[in-house]
This record gives sequence, C-alpha cells and structure tokens, in this order.
Amino acid sequence: MELVTNIYGNSMPAAQNHATTEMVISRQAQEVQAAMVIAKKFPRDEVQSFNRIMKACQRKTLAEQAMYEYPRGGTKVTGPSIRLAEAMAQNWGNLDYGIVELEQKNGESQVMAYAWDLETNTRQTKIFSVPHIRSTKKGNIALTDPRDIYELVANQGARRVRACILGVIPGDVIDSAIAQCNKTLLSGNGDVPLVDLVRQVTATFQDEYGVTIQMLEKFIGCKSGSFSMNDLIRLKRVYKSLKDGMAKREDYFEMIPEANPDDVDNPFEGKKQRTTGKAAVADEQKKPANKVTKKEPVQAPGEMDPSFIPPDDGEAEKPFH
Repeated sequence: MELVTNIYGNSMPAAQNHATTEMVISRQAQEVQAAMVIAKKFPRDEVQSFNRIMKACQRKTLAEQAMYEYPRGGTKVTGPSIRLAEAMAQNWGNLDYGIVELEQKNGESQVMAYAWDLETNTRQTKIFSVPHIRSTKKGNIALTDPRDIYELVANQGARRVRACILGVIPGDVIDSAIAQCNKTLLSGNGDVPLVDLVRQVTATFQDEYGVTIQMLEKFIGCKSGSFSMNDLIRLKRVYKSLKDGMAKREDYFEMIPEANPDDVDNPFEGKKQRTTGKAAVADEQKKPANKVTKKEPVQAPGEMDPSFIPPDDGEAEKPFH
C-alpha cells in the first residue's frame, strides 16, 4: 500500500507501521513460548488421551462424519475427514493447529497450514497458493466478494490442516479411531450385514420415489455391490430431504430409464453369421423337418405308364387315325 507523501517530510506513519508489526510478532512469540512452557509443565497422559479419543468416536454423529469418500478412476478414495482430525487433536492435547493467510494479491492468497505438538516440538507446515477462482461445470468464475474468498481459503486450508494433524498424531492412534468409528456405525444397525442394508435402501428408494438402482449407482459413483456405510449415510440424508419435501428427486438423481432387452439394437442384424458348437446344434433343432415327397417311379422304355387311365367307353385308343 503506497502512502501519500507528507509535505512536512515526516516519516512517522512508516515508523508506526514498523512498530506495530514488531509488536504483533513479539506478542505471538510470547504466546508460543507460554504455551510450550505449560505443555512441558502439564504433559499429556497418552492412555487418558487415547481413551478420550475412543470415547469421542463412540458418538454416532461423529462416526457418520469421520471418513470422506469420493470416486476416482473406477475406485474409491477414502480417508479420515477434517472432523475426525479435529476431534483427535482436541482430545490428544497440547496441539496447536490452524491456518494463516500470509498474503493476498494478484487474485490469489498465500496460506500456511500448520499443526504443532507443543510437548514434543513436532511441527507440520504446508504453504500453498489459493487462486480466487471457483471452478464450475460452465467454466471458472473469478471471485471478488470478500466472503466468497474467505470461504474458499478456509475450505482449501481445512484439507491441509487435516494432513498436518494426521502427520503429528501417531498412526496407530488414527487407525484405532477409524476402527472405532466403523464399529459405532455398524452397532447402530443391529449387526445387520452391509449387503442386506444396501438391499433395503435400494428397495425403499424404488418403492417410494421410483429411483432405480442405476440412478443410485450414478449418484454414488460405483456399483451397488461396492456401496459402503458412508454411501448409505449419504443416501439416508437424501431420503430425509425427499421425505421432508425439502428437495425433489431430480435435484439429486439423473433420470435414467430402465434398459429393456427388446429395445437393444442387434449389431449383427441383417448379417449372415456362422455358428459353431452348441449354438449350431440348437439352430439345427429349431429348423422345421423337411417335408417328405413321394418319389416318382422311373419308367423303363417300352413300358406303359402305370398312371394311364383307359377311356370310359372301353374302346382302345388308336395311335394313328
């Protein structure tokens, strides 16, 4: 930001700005030092911290939001969500994490995400750029509203904060938390197998709203045999919205007509194709039996035609007149 030149030649605004910056830096340094002293004075009890994390994962609301999933390249990408990472950081204790916008200019923001274990002095830091652009199906849209820019930066920063937190907390603790969340989700359904739950959900959508299984597979991004508990949770939210009248089925699902085998075009129609093996035997059995015709007897030279019928008047036929 350029300052207007002071006609009296006083450079006090610049000096005041420099003093303010140094004061902010000094205050932050003192806060960090105080936090590290408190962390050293009151170290975490890892057993109690682990138990608190397991108890938090027993809440069904957290378990439903604990994992993220999205299809990519015919497979599913899955992992702990930012909600589970925040819950583990809160219950693990002595952790400092967050995002800091370092600079904003030329239509982008420089952001730093970090997670700092104040007790062991283990730190994870990620610095990245966030262009002020929102990608849509119709193309990219430049953002100018400060609120839109803030939400975009916060959304992009949350993913990096999650990675930083997961890099500080021990991996076996994270695996145990994920296992406990999965157990919580399954225990709420009376130990019903996942296959039966998928069958019940697809039947409910088909009977009540005419949503076929092909439409559900298009919405989730994979075949019904690969549906997970998180996918069923997504469909549960959609079902609740439809039942409450908050949305229509067209808002979620692409209307795909059911395939009729009679309507499928035969690519070999009108072409003579050769069949072999069992198909050839089946074709031969389908053919109608050949019609048996009476064989005409061969007449020898000089013999009378046996089919000859003499005249009714009894007179012999004269060959010459």
